[in-house]
Amino acid sequence: MQTLNSIVFGWYPYLCLTVFLFGSLVRFDREQYTWRTGSSQLLRRRQLMWGSNLFHVGILIIFVGHVFGLLTPIRIFDWIGISHTFKQWMAIDVGGVAGLMCLVGIALLTHRRLFDPRIRANSSFGDTAILLILFAQLLLGLATIPVSFGHLDGHEMVKFMNWAQGILTLQPGAAAYVADVHPIFKAHLVLGMTIFLLFPFTRLVHVWSAPVWYLGRKGYQVVRSRNGSHAAGSSQPAE
Repeated sequence: MQTLNSIVFGWYPYLCLTVFLFGSLVRFDREQYTWRTGSSQLLRRRQLMWGSNLFHVGILIIFVGHVFGLLTPIRIFDWIGISHTFKQWMAIDVGGVAGLMCLVGIALLTHRRLFDPRIRANSSFGDTAILLILFAQLLLGLATIPVSFGHLDGHEMVKFMNWAQGILTLQPGAAAYVADVHPIFKAHLVLGMTIFLLFPFTRLVHVWSAPVWYLGRKGYQVVRSRNGSHAAGSSQPAE
């Protein structure tokens, strides 16, 4: 069991991160202009809007919470006076609300994709598979909440923080931190890492197309009409 734990939580994370980073880089460099949604956004548009908004808002809160919660050094929380118990309650409360939002959103998106014959026929296997995997991961995350009520002192959370920070700082014994945690947490971690592994090969890679770099652009180009004159109010960020 110790060997298996070392493989899954000591070596597997690096495989997932390597594929995630290099796979995303290759796809962004070579294929970003060929990315497409692959399904009609005109069908069940209202259901798509509600499902997409709830899912994205919820998943953004969850993602930010996980990043700051797991990767912020413990000494910083201690320095600013945030106890492990308070942090545990924050994770339960905020994560629970965001998780429920995300659950409703992904349920709407899954229902739309699986139960509308036109959308289902226009969906690839990968599109459906990653949606179901995200659904399963969300359910696993929500299932950890009842278990967390048995560890309100935050002791279990510290194990995950030490593990995540140990992986990123290349500590060889990082896997030992999560060796004795509840199986539901282990399943959640494994599926989460697997999502990073699959990320470059699915539509999730579209996140890298978010045009955040437009915010820092200073140059503009002038769009002219067909007769060569300046079009009023048509200045756009330079390409």
